[in-house]
Amino acid sequence: MDSREDAEARAKGRFMLINAMRIAGVVMILAAIAVFNEALPLPDWAGYLLLVLGMFETFVTPTLLSRMWSTNDKR
Repeated sequence: MDSREDAEARAKGRFMLINAMRIAGVVMILAAIAVFNEALPLPDWAGYLLLVLGMFETFVTPTLLSRMWSTNDKR
C-alpha cells in the first residue's frame, strides 16, 4: 500500500494536471476569439475548431479525469 506522502504527491500532480488542462482550454478559446477578430491570420474554420476543442478541454476533460481518478467506488 502507498504511503501517505505518495498519495498526497499523486493527488497534487493530478490537481495540477486538471488545472493545466483548464488553462490550456481557456488559451484555445482566447486564440479562437483572436481568429474571429482577425488578430491571428487563420481561416474561420480554424477558429471554430479552436473554440470547440477549447470548450471541451475546459469543461469536459477535467470532469472525466476527476471521475477516472475518483477514490469513490461507484460500481
